[in-house]
Amino acid sequence: MTTRSTQATDGESANGATAQHGNMPGLPAGRFSGRSEFAQIVRDALAGAAREGWREIIISDASFEDWPLGERAVVESLQAWSRAGRRLVVLAQRYDEVYRRHARFVTWRRTWAHLVEAHRCAAASTVDLPSAIWSPGWALRRLDPERSTGICGCEAERRLQIREALDEWLRKSTPGFPASTLGL
Repeated sequence: MTTRSTQATDGESANGATAQHGNMPGLPAGRFSGRSEFAQIVRDALAGAAREGWREIIISDASFEDWPLGERAVVESLQAWSRAGRRLVVLAQRYDEVYRRHARFVTWRRTWAHLVEAHRCAAASTVDLPSAIWSPGWALRRLDPERSTGICGCEAERRLQIREALDEWLRKSTPGFPASTLGL
């Protein structure tokens, strides 16, 4: 397994993609391949969100089953990121795997419910709903979620394309993944 440092060396990340040294230092740019590399990029992105103080983050996936959301380091990054005026938008086809695999994230979501806007798009197929992270300065999209291949970076055109795709699915979505399941 290749490990990736959050700081690039000589302009390259561990996968050979050129790292951006502008708006998002230490975050990778370029193509990625494989589940372990994808998971590390997610970790690095959320650590970067905390470090850089991103005001808004959108994460999207059919089920988030192979995302590292339940890992201690990821939840610690989200905790460090959490401040008034910030917003995390979560979009999924279904949340059953989130509850099953990511208990730490579910607990964090409950604590920070006022910062999290969760949506469900049940009508989406698992291959059509984007597997992506979007922020105003950096974005990632898995083009093939089964093989965990995709592309990430700071380019404005990429960020705009990902945001437009996410906005389209958000328009078709309904509220989902409640912070609590209180009964009457």
